[in-house]
This record gives sequence, structure tokens and C-alpha cells, in this order.
Amino acid sequence: MMNDEHPTPSSPTSAPTSAPASAPASSAPPSGRRRPLVLGALALAVIAAGIGWGAYHYLHGRWFETTDDAYASGNVVQITPRIAGTIVTIGADDNQFVQAGQPLVRLDPSDAEVGVAQAEAALARAVRQVRGLYSNVGSLDADVAARQLALDRARADLERRQDLAASGAIAAEELAHAREAHAAAASALSAARQRAATSRALVDDTDVQSHPEVQAAAAALRQRYLDLARGDLQSPVSGYVARRSAQLGQRVQAGAPLMAVVPLDQLWVDANFKETQLRQMRIGQPVVLHADLYGDDVTYHGHVQGLGVGTGGAFSLLPAQNATGNWIKIVQRVPVRIALSPDELRAHPLKLGLSMSVEVDLHDQSGAVLAQAPDERPPLATDIYERQIAEADQRIQQIIAGNSGPRRSAARDARPADPVRVGRARPGGVRVDPIDAS
Repeated sequence: MMNDEHPTPSSPTSAPTSAPASAPASSAPPSGRRRPLVLGALALAVIAAGIGWGAYHYLHGRWFETTDDAYASGNVVQITPRIAGTIVTIGADDNQFVQAGQPLVRLDPSDAEVGVAQAEAALARAVRQVRGLYSNVGSLDADVAARQLALDRARADLERRQDLAASGAIAAEELAHAREAHAAAASALSAARQRAATSRALVDDTDVQSHPEVQAAAAALRQRYLDLARGDLQSPVSGYVARRSAQLGQRVQAGAPLMAVVPLDQLWVDANFKETQLRQMRIGQPVVLHADLYGDDVTYHGHVQGLGVGTGGAFSLLPAQNATGNWIKIVQRVPVRIALSPDELRAHPLKLGLSMSVEVDLHDQSGAVLAQAPDERPPLATDIYERQIAEADQRIQQIIAGNSGPRRSAARDARPADPVRVGRARPGGVRVDPIDAS
């Protein structure tokens, strides 16, 4: 019986086959000698990169702060009526350019025109009534003079009768009548003087134009005239119309937004930097900007106009309540306003809300962190409402002049001389005759 586990004798041909297989293994270098070279090369590369980054940060990087959390912003001037009315005309539509003072919306002027007519009539009536007050002063002064003459006659008559009564030439009854006439004349003079003083108190230290009655009527006309003028809604600034909601025939109330005007030549950029980026940021530092609308082909230049007084979260509708519940620290962002070059804005216009990339140069550290003084002039102003006031005042002057009668010089020449006329004092020591005050 044959044993299967007995070892088989090796054949003579098996030895030469193992010798060539071991020859390549002995010629290759060991892997342990290559690994230090690779690690050393990697270490040198990391060290070189660190040195390069450190040199870049020290020489350039630390003097610049960048962010792409920046957007174009500007003034959105709301067009709102100051009186209630019905829209009868719409003078501009969305995206149209309008000049300052150009009519945008017109309200039905019928009610305002009626109010202006009533106020004009009231002013004219007040002027004529005040003129009557001045004339009444003159007539009452003349009445005082007449009463004084009557009293003088009664006194002289009483003195004569007293002499006659002493000699018995007249009866005692006639003397009593003379005394009663003298007393009546004195009472009449006193009453006339009171009426003259009362009438003079209504016009003292005033003329027709500055009289309170005329001033009140003029103020009422000014208000009515402004109501009529405010029926034409004009653009306060030059810009482009946006968000028009006004419709023809619509009944609007005071303060309702009808459209907006955006002056695109006065845009700025609000860049939201992290709070850790503001350590060396100052007002006046130069800024380089790029808009996603134009890409890197267009470069804007500006300067830091101001740093926000609070983070965006501090002024949000629902500010964070960090004192309640669990707290997770989040790096806050602060808005920084950047003024743009007007020439570059005209050459490459921007629109509200466009994304911007911002790089601030921090080399100049001479500026302040916060503004130290108010601006000398307002950033935005309009004079269209002053024009309305000027037009109202001009109309008031026309009505007063048209109802004031002849000129003072002509009135003085036409008036007969009156030696007992009583003048009234005006500020500055000048005395003016009451009748001529108009």
C-alpha cells in the first residue's frame, strides 16, 4: 500500500527556477530609504508656503480688508399727497427719468379752487374792514374835538350866568339849566374820548398789512392756496420713477405712497464687514469696488464715508435675545457706507441692490472711527415747496394792494386840514395819522 503523505523527492530541474526570481528583489533599493525624502520635501513645501503666506500678509494682506457682502444703496424718495383727492392726471411711469419740479400726479382741483376763492374774498373783506377801523379812529377823534368845543361853550355860558345870577339879573332856574348843560357836555366829551380810545386800541402800532385781522385772513388764504398747489404732486429731485401704484380716478388719502423717485447719481455702497475686520478701518480710507453687473472690466473708486453705529442684528425687526436659552456665538457684521465717484457712476450707472465686491485700503490711519462733526450741508434738499409759499405770498400782496384804496400821499393831499387831529405813535418814534395808515 502506497503512503500519500510521503514527501516527493525534488526534481533536478526545480532549483534553477528559484534563482532568477530572487535576483530583481536584491537589485531594488529598500522602501524605507525613500520615505524620509518624500516627507522632507513635503515639510519644505509647507514651510515655504507658510513663509510666503506670512510675507504676503505682513507686506500686503494685513493692509486690506475685502468682502463680497456689499450692495448698492440709495435714496428712495416717496411721492405722497399732502391732501386727499382724486387722481386726474399721471405724468410719469416706471423707469422714466423726471426732473426736479416736474409734475408727477395731479389731483382734482375743484374743491381747492372753491376754497381759494372764498379765502380771497375773506382777505379782501378784512382789508376793507381794517381800513374802516382806521377811518373810524379819525372820525372819533373829530367827535372828541367837537365835544371839547361844546364843553368849552357850556363852561363859558355857565360862567356868564353865574355872574348874572350874582347880580340878580337872571333867575336861579336858568343858572341850574346852564349847570346841567355843562355837566352833559363834560359827560359827552368823556364818552367820546372812551370811544376814540377803544377804536385806537384796535389799530395801534399796526398798518393794514400787519393788522391781526388781515394777518388771519392772509394765513387762511395761504393755507387754501397751498392746498390747491399741493394738488399737483411734483418730483422733489431728479431721478427715475419706480414702484408706481397710482391709478387714474383713484381716491387717495394724505400720506398714501403713489410712486417713488430714485436719484441714481447719488448711490452709495453698504458693505457688511465682519466685526473682526473693523479694527483698523477708518473714515476716508480709499476703496476699490467691482460690480457683478460689469465684472472685473469696470473698477469703481470710493472712500469710507462712515461706519455703522450698530450691527445689522441690533436693528433687525426681531433682535437676538442672547440672555435666554442656549447661546451660540455668531460673528456679527457691521454696515460700512462707501461713497462712490460721481463721474464713474455717470459712466457706468448702477441700480439699487446690485451686488458689489469691496476692498478697503487700510494704510491711512489718520481718519476717525466715528464722525466728529455734523455735515455742513444736507445731503439731499429741494426748494419746490418754497416756491409754493412764495407764490401764495405774492397772491396775498396783490389782494391787499388791490383793496387798500388810494396811496397815502394822494389821500393826504385830498384831505382837508384838521388842526385837532390826534396822531398815533409807531415803533421808532414816527407818528402816523390814523386815517392815513392804510
